[in-house]
Amino acid sequence: MARTYHPTLFLRGANAVMSLLLRNGVKVGSNALLTVPGRKSGEPRTTPVTPLEGDGERWVQSPYGDVNWVRNLRAAGQGTLTRGRRTEAFSAVELTPAETARVLQAHLSSFPSLVRDYFDVTPESSLEAFEREAPRHPMVRITRTPTPAERP
Repeated sequence: MARTYHPTLFLRGANAVMSLLLRNGVKVGSNALLTVPGRKSGEPRTTPVTPLEGDGERWVQSPYGDVNWVRNLRAAGQGTLTRGRRTEAFSAVELTPAETARVLQAHLSSFPSLVRDYFDVTPESSLEAFEREAPRHPMVRITRTPTPAERP
């Protein structure tokens, strides 16, 4: 049985340290800061995430389930990813469970064991098992939004 996400003091501290490092331009793997407007307040909310890449596409997924940033991103449909001084605006579309399953199956082995503990599948599991697991781990496809200077 996979672990259930409860934001412990350790996890909150780790997120705070990761956010501080990323804000100051320290590259920590492929991590980035995701900023989306709060669905109720409209105020920007920022959290560290690890974007996934493959076949010319990029995704952001939640190993911890339907957490606040997922609900905010669903409501807004857009956000920004920041690494150091580089900020990129994007639009977001949530994937279906079948689409999510294929991406998770291809990338689960690259997740740290701390994160894999939240999944009831292993990298060797069947695609059908990943499809059953996918609804517990929302995933969105992110597409870069051109800046005004880049628009025709």
